[in-house]
Amino acid sequence: MQNYVTTGGLEIAQALYDLVQEEIIPGTDVLVEDFWGGLEKIVRTLGPSNRQLLSRRDSLQSKIDEWHETHLIEAVDYTAFLRDIGYLSPEVENFKIDTTNVDSEISILSGPQLVVPLDNARYALNAANARWGSLYDALYGTDVIAETDGAEKGTVYNPVRGAQVVAYTEAFLNENFPLNTGLHRNVISYAIDEYEGRQRLIVNLENGGRSWLKESSQFVGFQESQGELSAILMRHHGLHVEIQIDRSHPIGNDHKAGVKDVILESAVTTIQDCEDSVSAVDADDKVRVYANWFGIMRGTLQTNLEKNGRDVIRELEADREFLGTDRQTFSLSGRSLLLIRHVGIHMYTDAVKFNGEPIPEGFLDAMVTSLAALHDVKGLGQYRNSKEGSIYVVKPKLHGHEEVAATVDLFSHVEKVLGLEPLTLKIGIMDEERRTTVNLDACIREARQRVVFINTGFLDRTGDEIHTSMLAGPVMPKMEIKNAVWMKAYEDWNVDAGISSGLPGRAQIGKGMWTMPDLMRDMIEKKIEHPLAGASTAWVPSPTAATLHALHYHQISVIQVQNGFFGRSRPQLSAILTPPLLAPRILDQGEVQGELDNNAQGILGYVVRWVNQGVGCSKVLDVKDMGLMEDRATLRISSQHIANWLLHDIVTEGQVRETFQKMAEVVDRQNSGDSTYTPMSPDFDRSVAFQAALELVLNGRDEPNGYTERVLTAYRLEVKASGPKRA
Repeated sequence: MQNYVTTGGLEIAQALYDLVQEEIIPGTDVLVEDFWGGLEKIVRTLGPSNRQLLSRRDSLQSKIDEWHETHLIEAVDYTAFLRDIGYLSPEVENFKIDTTNVDSEISILSGPQLVVPLDNARYALNAANARWGSLYDALYGTDVIAETDGAEKGTVYNPVRGAQVVAYTEAFLNENFPLNTGLHRNVISYAIDEYEGRQRLIVNLENGGRSWLKESSQFVGFQESQGELSAILMRHHGLHVEIQIDRSHPIGNDHKAGVKDVILESAVTTIQDCEDSVSAVDADDKVRVYANWFGIMRGTLQTNLEKNGRDVIRELEADREFLGTDRQTFSLSGRSLLLIRHVGIHMYTDAVKFNGEPIPEGFLDAMVTSLAALHDVKGLGQYRNSKEGSIYVVKPKLHGHEEVAATVDLFSHVEKVLGLEPLTLKIGIMDEERRTTVNLDACIREARQRVVFINTGFLDRTGDEIHTSMLAGPVMPKMEIKNAVWMKAYEDWNVDAGISSGLPGRAQIGKGMWTMPDLMRDMIEKKIEHPLAGASTAWVPSPTAATLHALHYHQISVIQVQNGFFGRSRPQLSAILTPPLLAPRILDQGEVQGELDNNAQGILGYVVRWVNQGVGCSKVLDVKDMGLMEDRATLRISSQHIANWLLHDIVTEGQVRETFQKMAEVVDRQNSGDSTYTPMSPDFDRSVAFQAALELVLNGRDEPNGYTERVLTAYRLEVKASGPKRA
């Protein structure tokens, strides 16, 4: 049972109250009674409108369901209907955003973006430190370098593989930092000399000649150790690359120029996530999330781990110092610029209660995480996150411009309570619900003084597409939906809306996650499509993936791509509103069962860890034993997909139950090496996780917007109440 502290009209979980009073609030100049009193006022003032917005969602969905029961999809009639019911907002006049005080990592630089669960301190620190990554390590440890012709990874260093890593890296340097004469593989030493009063980079070639960078301005700094050149800092498309030199290092000793590594500026920004990648169902869970965020804002968060047989303390990386071309010292941030993602407006938490009822969890997220970030705004921490004094909040699951406006209003209230300057809180708008997509211009306009980010969250967007058009007919197999008419239109529509609204130079235009963390060669080949599409950032699942994806932003100048898109024709709204229906295609039973197996596998593999172990983001093995990153967004797709096929008699309930039992045994086998894992088979009726997975599908049609949070939370709380603890 949770103990509560009563303050005014609020009941606050003791653990949360203590965290705020004893750790977060000291030094902020905010009085604890004003903090909780401010939250109570927000709940009283904005709570009713939050309920109304959720009711509006349900009302619109009911009208769409009724329309589909009596109509076939005809673009003109359907569009007119959506306008009549207010699902489509009136078109807005041309405008440009005027967000100010935005850090260059968001406003100017293009590069990878990590998303990481904030409830795991080690992951959160790894992501924050992923601003810089070793290209040598990223290539050596992944399938980008094939394990053929003697280049296997093995258990000890393989010089054949190492030579291929060096060759790949030198090709990257030749392409992006070309020499006036010769190639980087011809260099026997790098040196610094003075030219016209400035330091410049000189290279000595194996043929006895000398050369330098073709574009001398690419050389921006260096480091020296004991009077010897130890690092060269270069810049291309705004991103830094550091060549590290150490002939005493085993790798540097084998390299003719003494290069021991090449470090890329990688995860320029990172989203620390309170939402889809975490399992936070009660006050204790929320306290862990908030405490980690506060620790990062103060620069004090640490975690211990074992590495190569010894204990290592993981903490935030310090800034990196260099000598400039004028020999004056300057520093670059050692850490990614951090954004924080709150929960959606549909989430409620009993970590704080008002009149005995849970309050909107997003209200609590906004207040507590902003209070913690106040330490950064005031410069109280060991390091600075935002040099511009801004707090960056990504807001998911928004449906249309009314909900964006409500979030903007919430941020204004929070700023007043915490004594923040107006417009300190910035908003990243996740374009992951169809009502936001089709009204994206209006959404951006509502947040035009705060918006720093729009992103095509295609995973949740697919789940919402299936749920919104649930009664229109059976949908295509899941993988085919990626190539459906609406998807391409949606992705282009988002970029075009961002460009026409003036985001380039002020805010990010983002693309979605690469979900196959073990297939980095494929990512290198395919994810270049994101910068080519005009996206200034795109999501990656790991620091290694960030380093490899950074290669794409050297290949492509995103601002040039965006400039080329000015004035191009927008996709047709009718294309976005074309649901990915199966008809007229008819699937054979083998295709149906294969799709059902795959969906059930993903659902069970994710839900069993979420419910039993409190793990919100997992690498789940699929039916072919390949690891896929799963979170609540991918779960939403799979559960809604089966629910759709159930509704339209593509599969039967008996077939679903039988398949879930079969695949639960497969998932149990795949997790047999985990000592903390609780099997679902053979007693399926007593497995809480199995029943949760089944309910997500069998009741999927009736779950508001197809979200999975309610079911997951209920079953996770049941497990926590019965004794098993988070691994």
